[in-house]
Amino acid sequence: MPASSEKEVWIEIVVTTPPELSDALANFLTELGTQGVIQEERIENSFDSNDHTSVEIKAYLPASGDIKEQIGALNRYIDSLSILFPDLDKPEVTTDRIVDPDWGEQWKKFFKPLRISKDIVIKPTWERYAPLGRDIVIDIDPGMAFGTGQHPSTRMCINAIEELVRANQDSNTWTALDVGTGTGILAICCAKLGIDKVVALDLDPKAVEIAGINIAINRVDHKIDILNRDVAMYAGEFNLVVANLTANALINLRPHLDRMIKQDGFIVLSGIMDQDGTNVTTIYQTKDITLDSTLTEKEWVCYVFRKRSRKH
Repeated sequence: MPASSEKEVWIEIVVTTPPELSDALANFLTELGTQGVIQEERIENSFDSNDHTSVEIKAYLPASGDIKEQIGALNRYIDSLSILFPDLDKPEVTTDRIVDPDWGEQWKKFFKPLRISKDIVIKPTWERYAPLGRDIVIDIDPGMAFGTGQHPSTRMCINAIEELVRANQDSNTWTALDVGTGTGILAICCAKLGIDKVVALDLDPKAVEIAGINIAINRVDHKIDILNRDVAMYAGEFNLVVANLTANALINLRPHLDRMIKQDGFIVLSGIMDQDGTNVTTIYQTKDITLDSTLTEKEWVCYVFRKRSRKH
């Protein structure tokens, strides 16, 4: 009788939080390296006339990692949120040790077709969707990467890209760079909206693998080069640079992204919380780069900058 395969052991993290902090915590858990984040709304009965609503966020870490340090980082982040939002209940964290969670089924339960912008619909590969009118349908299998279009930062990026492409008639001759591509969703949007040459970069080899699969599924692999590369070590100039990261990462990458924008080109920055917006705009705005537009959703903000032509 053959020996059974060894089962993987994971740590399940459950964060119960007020809805106002749920997106920030889900984003932090993703940045922490958790393998999939799921949100569920809960309504708690109370003795007063109003029910209290909270959100339960579940995320998973391999038990082989530095769990103590990662949970410590989460608790420190929650402490900082409590200082910033003293009128909200402090999020609570519990952990549990589990064996072999069924990742695929978890994702399938919560990921449904979703209209992201006027023309773009994101759907999982296992769902059917009948396109309407000018619909551009993007199939995504998220695997363990970040980017299904359900997070405000991703939605705003997609809306900004669509608006820029539609407003510039020569966008089919553009080149675009997607920094931290994750599932490849933003690179695929660029390609499907008509940009002929797109470069997608990510430091995570697994994300590059997943993005490559999604790019092939959407039949835009002839338009997109997907690379496991640090943007700081990459050379090139683009009409459009897109980066959906964190405020700190965007601030650190500013000199690298600046040198990659062509004259009259655009840069779309997302993954920024309200309280970090001033820092980002202060760092990015110069005599050559100006703020073109701003998108907001909940506590998240997305900035579109433009690099001016130099007149001689």
